[in-house]
Amino acid sequence: MAEPREITDPEALRTLAHPLRQSILRLLSERGPATSTSLAKALGENTGATSYHLRRLAEHGFIEEAPELAKGRERWWRSPPKDLRFPRRSEQTPEMSAVLDELHQQQFAADLELFARFQAQRDRLGEWADAMPFSRGSIRVTGEQLMEFFEEYMKLLKRFQVSEEEAAPGSRRILTRFIAFPAPLPEED
Repeated sequence: MAEPREITDPEALRTLAHPLRQSILRLLSERGPATSTSLAKALGENTGATSYHLRRLAEHGFIEEAPELAKGRERWWRSPPKDLRFPRRSEQTPEMSAVLDELHQQQFAADLELFARFQAQRDRLGEWADAMPFSRGSIRVTGEQLMEFFEEYMKLLKRFQVSEEEAAPGSRRILTRFIAFPAPLPEED
């Protein structure tokens, strides 16, 4: 499994936050290796644009080439396992904060869209319609304990992350999300 990688380079953050690059990363993660041509078709873009954005993502190590899949001049790309981390808000420059805020907004919107698609398909999923464990809770912890909680969650997540080839028969890709944030302060009258 991937070791945690903290992204502190503003250029890498901007590369990651680009909406089309986020779509490319999502497709590579969902569907596996792809060429710029197949990604362009799936995203309604031209191959020049997808080629450019693939190279930018690769420059910063967010994706890599899959040369074993290449035939002739065609280049295949994959999204290797990653554990991307970002500096604490108090350690970010104003530019980093703005880029990360934008990135998180994009990711939350994409997650909500994926959840809506799941809900729309749920009645057709058979036994998988029940596959939505859900919990809303709260904990009372220090900042240090919250980070300990998060690291335990990451260990559990990584324990269950296997490649498609290693996955048990009948398994499906399950989207998992973790978010924790302090309860907002009471509104003042």
